[in-house]
Amino acid sequence: MNGILDGKVVVITGAGRGIGRGYALEFARHGAKVVVNDLGGPADGSGSGSGGPADDVVAEIVAAGGEAVANTDDVADEQGARNLIDTAITTFGGLDVLVNNAGILRDRTVANMSFQEWDSVIRVHLRGTFGPTHYAVQYWREQHKAGNPVDARVINTSSSSGLYCNPGQANYGAAKAGIAAFTVITAQEVARYGVTVNAIYPTALSRLTEDVFSKIKAKFDTIESDFDAFDPDNIAPAVVWLAGPAARDITGRVFGLRGGKITVAEGWVSGPTVEVDRRWRVEELDAIIPDLVSQARPNAGTDGRPKHAVAAS
Repeated sequence: MNGILDGKVVVITGAGRGIGRGYALEFARHGAKVVVNDLGGPADGSGSGSGGPADDVVAEIVAAGGEAVANTDDVADEQGARNLIDTAITTFGGLDVLVNNAGILRDRTVANMSFQEWDSVIRVHLRGTFGPTHYAVQYWREQHKAGNPVDARVINTSSSSGLYCNPGQANYGAAKAGIAAFTVITAQEVARYGVTVNAIYPTALSRLTEDVFSKIKAKFDTIESDFDAFDPDNIAPAVVWLAGPAARDITGRVFGLRGGKITVAEGWVSGPTVEVDRRWRVEELDAIIPDLVSQARPNAGTDGRPKHAVAAS
């Protein structure tokens, strides 16, 4: 195995199945040494399983001539996140790329969602992205201070549910929107160390998304084509490219990936504005705020495209 990432050390969380497994295999094909992290538990995060999925992926990589090691730490746990990064450094001598991919789903409407369902999803996605990034950045900062050249990457996983707001996923969407903001902020903080930070929001069928995307996929299946746009392995090439040398100047961006489609997401921007040099009176806002809203571009739909304004009847 050789390619654009020869000798690079890559940590991938949630890499035992689905999209994460595709990442691990693709990184290995391009010469990377891979730390395959996976708890081995069910999609709702209710307890851990065994090291089986991570071990299976490692076995595939080794059988193909690559280098990989399994890790089953909980990335949302402080010590687990530290152990994960230490695994890369002690096993392979360093760290070049971190792909934060681990996640769970516990979908409910806000009225029906328990506090535990809220907390567990926020913990795995947001804390599980922060923890490994925290220790990876500390490592790269020390390398930079020591005068060692750093050309490192962090690639996070957001979601259209967070960016474009899918009903029934308030916990997941809030976490994924937070990861998008975390990506942009962290990119600004770590640029001086030689680190880029980007995110992707994938559309593919996996254990987490089969219920969400199955209806969308059904529409595509009516089109005669040998190409499965929802195959999770389709996501990996762009992620590997973001980890490579040609992506050195790209940071703080969020990319949508589905099949052969790549989209650059555009974040919140300041829209129509009105200002006076005094305090507003409540009664005068009856005219002001509705007028501002009428001038503003509508929020995007769940497909990421702006909705057309509907004229009032």
